Amino acid sequence: MIVDISEAKTNLSKLIDSVCCGEKVVIAKNDLPMVDLVIHQPAGERILGLLVGEFTTPDDFVDEAEQINDMFYGDEIS
Repeated sequence: MIVDISEAKTNLSKLIDSVCCGEKVVIAKNDLPMVDLVIHQPAGERILGLLVGEFTTPDDFVDEAEQINDMFYGDEIS
């Protein structure tokens, strides 16, 4: 079902019920489909440390590069 945005504002509760019952609802603006109204899917639990041991951070990671500073600031820093 495709509904205009003004109709969606008016009938949001009914549209949510329709989606919960399995109907596909698309909200359009000026007859152009903009968004799908879908049931919320929980993101799941984050797994920390997934890439432990896969890479190492170089010791000079936070050091400034003179060439890059020159590109941004010119002779101001020199």
